[in-house]
Amino acid sequence: MTVRPRGLLLPALLSAAAVVLAACGDASGPASGADAGPPQAGGTLRFAVSSDQGCVDPQQVASNDTIYSLRQVVDSLTDQDPRTGELEPWLATSWQTSPDAKSYTFTLRDGVTFSDGTPLDANAVKANFDRVPQIGARGTLPKGYLAGYQGTTVTSPTQFTVTFNQPNVQFLQGTSTHSLGILSPATVAKSDDERCASVIGSGPFTVENYVKNASLTLAKRPGYNWGSALFAHQGEAYLDTVEFRIVPESGVRTGSLQSGEVDAIGSIGQQDEAPLTGAGAQLLARPNPGITFGIGFNLGKPIVSDPAVRQALSLAIDRPEVVGAVYTSQTRPATSVLASTTPSYADESADLGFDLEKARSTLDAAGWAPGPDGIRVKDGQRLSFPLSFANNAGTNRPTLELIQQQARAAGIDLQVQEFPIAQFPTIQSSGDFVAIWGNLTRADPDILRSSFSTAGANYYRVPQSPLEPLLQQQAAEPDPAKRTQIVAQAQQELLAQRFYVPVAELTTVLAVAPTVHGVSFDASSRIQLHDAWKNDGAQ
Repeated sequence: MTVRPRGLLLPALLSAAAVVLAACGDASGPASGADAGPPQAGGTLRFAVSSDQGCVDPQQVASNDTIYSLRQVVDSLTDQDPRTGELEPWLATSWQTSPDAKSYTFTLRDGVTFSDGTPLDANAVKANFDRVPQIGARGTLPKGYLAGYQGTTVTSPTQFTVTFNQPNVQFLQGTSTHSLGILSPATVAKSDDERCASVIGSGPFTVENYVKNASLTLAKRPGYNWGSALFAHQGEAYLDTVEFRIVPESGVRTGSLQSGEVDAIGSIGQQDEAPLTGAGAQLLARPNPGITFGIGFNLGKPIVSDPAVRQALSLAIDRPEVVGAVYTSQTRPATSVLASTTPSYADESADLGFDLEKARSTLDAAGWAPGPDGIRVKDGQRLSFPLSFANNAGTNRPTLELIQQQARAAGIDLQVQEFPIAQFPTIQSSGDFVAIWGNLTRADPDILRSSFSTAGANYYRVPQSPLEPLLQQQAAEPDPAKRTQIVAQAQQELLAQRFYVPVAELTTVLAVAPTVHGVSFDASSRIQLHDAWKNDGAQ
């Protein structure tokens, strides 16, 4: 098969990203105008984010706020071009795919070392891949990328073959993610909890200091010279250090940037846009591919196992109203389970309309009658259940409080409940929820299989249905056009069953000071800081 395969194009991603970046500045290049001058080495970038997942292991985190920092610590085998979707060399200089998509052979570049001095060779990659299936609940993402993993065969220090017991066409894209970033053998040998406290990678930065729920400080890796082919320059990073500060309050983050206390902030709220741009801040935005913000259900719970309840809730949600009231101007209402920037996305907006009367009639037909307080009742049970969410984004609570109001108009009582982001993997894996709010970013449609397949972790307790064979078929289909058709059917089936209720697409919006340049987004809309630098503002 083809070396450095092409064809992973994201046409929807290109058009959507072009619109957003034209309005906010192109985050794939310098963060400000071309008159900033040549890059300057040195300095500290101070970055305020809203939450901390409580772990510094890239293979065990899924929250964007935490990924922002840890993406800088590890290198990946490949990198995915955010403009074209094509895979490009990083640690691997080339790769080959078997005709049946069951094995992948990689050739590594020479001379790469981890920050503890050990070589990053084929045996180190094998150690990483062999360990991934053993990671606990926090390792959902990398385990999904290695579904059906049979083993890694090392043929030389720079060549190895990864084999699966079934076709796994999404694996190559998975090698470009932080989740399959390569860690040192010494780190791999640690327990899950030990790895959450400290890791060693080969990336352009190292973890210098970590205080849970307070800060994470990265230091430049001396001698780094094996960056992605997509980096604007090769060699060491420009910045000396990067300080990620945990600042949960949106207003405090905004004020810190305006005052110069920090250089960049994440999780921008709608109310923050005008004050920030008025103060000269740059807004960098890029739509996130993957599963949209929405409501997932523990389908093992009787109240939400009723399809009429899920259907009525979806019909009761006015998505444009939610987006217009809560999110930044770059955000779009969901039009499918997949975001419109995801490969193989299909527009299912006709099935996601707001229709309060239909929501009510759907519940009427299912025997849910209005009670004295307007909340519906069936066989003595009120139509009331908790909707849980993590505290990792300032938009989460206002979004769910508005959805709570909209659902009540149909006679559904949602009890909004908040929990710390660090508890998300435990809550999801244990099934200790009825309905849960979230999203999941990935620039490959296989995110549907890793989230909803009955053959995987099946955190949503999805029953056997026509969805399952579709999820398995797309994972084994090497023809991009045929795979897109299967993924479209899977999206239709998910919405027909309302196993998930999409609400809004996530768009990552960052605000950075005018003295900050070169902050870029990868294909999953996570930041890359190898090319970032600061100046004193002189033009």
